[in-house]
Amino acid sequence: MPDHPQDEVQRHSLTDPESFWRHQADHLHWHRKPDVALRHTTKTLTALKSDKGDDGVTHDHWEWFPGGQISTCYNCVDRHVLAGRGNEPAILYDSPVTQTKRRISYAQLLSEVETTAAVLREHGVKKGDVVLVYTNAMDACSPAVPMIPAALIGILAINRLGAIHTVVFGGFAAAPLAQRIEDSRPVLVLTASCGIDGSKPPISYRPFVEGAIDISAWKPPHVLVWQRDTLAWDFAADTPTTKKIAAASKASCWRALVDDAHKRGVKAECVPVASTDGVYIIYTSGTTGKPKGVFREAGGHAVGLHLMISYMFNIHGPGDVMACFSDIGWVVSHSYTLYGPLLTGAATVLYEGKPIGTPDASAFWRIVEEYQVTTMFTAPTALRAIRKDDPGNTHISTIGRRSGLRTLRALFLAGERSEPSIVNMYQSLLSQYGAPGAVIVDNWWSSESGSPISGVALGTHSGKDRSRGGAGSSSQALQHKTPLPIKPGSAGKPMPGFDVHVVDDEGNEIPNGSMGNIVLRMPLAPTALRTLWEDEERFYKGYLKRFDGRWLDTGDAGIIDKDGYINIMARSDDIINVAAHRLSTGTLEQAITGHPSVTEACVVSIPDALKGHMPFAFINTTGGPKLSGDADKKAAADARFKEINGRVREQVGAIASLGGLIEGSGMIPRTRSGKTLRRVLRELLENAVHGDFDAPVNVPSTVEDASVVEVARERIRVYFRDHAGDKHTAIETRAKL
Repeated sequence: MPDHPQDEVQRHSLTDPESFWRHQADHLHWHRKPDVALRHTTKTLTALKSDKGDDGVTHDHWEWFPGGQISTCYNCVDRHVLAGRGNEPAILYDSPVTQTKRRISYAQLLSEVETTAAVLREHGVKKGDVVLVYTNAMDACSPAVPMIPAALIGILAINRLGAIHTVVFGGFAAAPLAQRIEDSRPVLVLTASCGIDGSKPPISYRPFVEGAIDISAWKPPHVLVWQRDTLAWDFAADTPTTKKIAAASKASCWRALVDDAHKRGVKAECVPVASTDGVYIIYTSGTTGKPKGVFREAGGHAVGLHLMISYMFNIHGPGDVMACFSDIGWVVSHSYTLYGPLLTGAATVLYEGKPIGTPDASAFWRIVEEYQVTTMFTAPTALRAIRKDDPGNTHISTIGRRSGLRTLRALFLAGERSEPSIVNMYQSLLSQYGAPGAVIVDNWWSSESGSPISGVALGTHSGKDRSRGGAGSSSQALQHKTPLPIKPGSAGKPMPGFDVHVVDDEGNEIPNGSMGNIVLRMPLAPTALRTLWEDEERFYKGYLKRFDGRWLDTGDAGIIDKDGYINIMARSDDIINVAAHRLSTGTLEQAITGHPSVTEACVVSIPDALKGHMPFAFINTTGGPKLSGDADKKAAADARFKEINGRVREQVGAIASLGGLIEGSGMIPRTRSGKTLRRVLRELLENAVHGDFDAPVNVPSTVEDASVVEVARERIRVYFRDHAGDKHTAIETRAKL
């Protein structure tokens, strides 16, 4: 049986990366063509000592498209206008929180970007400088804002000047924002007057921005503020902090400056940069101490995203519409709200709202219908929220029955593991109401990778040629082979340039089907990082040192099955060791969420004096009959635990028996990108086992809602008081301070 085209493309990308990636690079405009696609190098870190005690550590390294010069902004905007596609839609802005809609064509986008770039240039921004963008406070399920056109225009304007952007979402308060200011040393900050979170009062950004500049050792000389009608930044009224920083940093009205520049007719042309120069810095969520800035390079970023938007997401140009429901502060939205769709000349939906509550659980499906979305991207958290708010799928069915979803070819999921139950449910709905052959595609990636490491490609012909036009094309290339089969619970097969393996803790490869550490062979694909922002040593220590430079450690654990599909089961530190048996939290959660009444589950470890650790589950359910008496409630809880534990033992094995279970809502903490903070729950349980219910826990600044941690703390206290008895005993005692 011949290989599937996805397997053929993958093999070509790994065995002959030079010809594969040079062909992909030829589809973009270069101000100077690269000398080669890939150059293998080595790098020596003299400050580190090798295991042999030598001064300096040397490891293999690489460069993508060395010698080339490119402007990502030119490829995203100018070239489409010059090709006569200026009237095609570029940005479709929809804000239910402000009742605003706007269609921005490529020609209009070019006008806004070149004028905004001129304003930035007049404020001292030049090639190689860093500009910090602080305009968002959004997560996968509860976005605050502003996800506004000015945010995308500002980022493209920064890129147009050859400068580097770093987007910090507005959920960060002054202290973590100050850390990022000190680390990136921006010459200018772009921000908004406020953020909006649905029906909640607007959040003023002024205290955060001014407070961060006040405590930061680095003072950006300029702050440009996009005024929002909901809550303005009063430039005439100085706060005490304004006066403290006035000598070093001045705030100005962004919109007024752009309006003035339009009147004066000033514009800025694109400034090309070297392939290995930076496009952006993105700080990974949950960092403590010195922030960890992933550094994205211009050449590989543009070539890799231009391939992936067509190859995987089946977006090819005019007529295609991408709706990526993610905050621009996260890597997913960097890649597939902004750069990916615009690189190929498609339209991108910029949505300022929530999956629920703006106004209800029909929001995403309304967007698909109104803008004829062809590809949708969101996090499983958002789908769980929709399912919880609309358990009967009334909204999607209503819109689907009037053929409102017939343009939707695919719904992509990422950001966290997608349990098979959620994939199967929405696949059934998409098969009924979506475009013919529409699929749910889980994919796996990270801030470090810049694009999916694995998934199922829906436009595999793009790995060989780019003959297909947009959604309205009649090209024969439309008749390409059916994508690989979808396996619910799996994140698909590796994407071009990513050589994925599973190894044991010593770095030895293990057979398919065995649980282990998921690693990448170098070089990584062009979109991926080659280093951290101004911290080569940390890059080596964080990603290469564990396996002595042989592999790059992803920090994820899982298996590759017999067919080559990757199953991400947990972060490496989310593996639970039960009596020397390694259990994946993902596997356990999959078994639990298969119970018909369970809508959400989070499994962590709890100390056990005999087995070391036991799995412990936090679950949310669809509810049941109202029970009044304590005895009835306890009996119902005991019955539920018995049912769920039975499923776990049956599907995973007797060794996987749950040590306990807490049922309730609003107690599973997540980051704003939708990642479950298992470590926080694990720390609360460990404290509880020692009787330290009120001990502080380390909650990262990226947490969506810190109050959820206190809800979990109280639920754990009640569980230990009413249900635990003496079943949970610490492995060793903890000294009381």
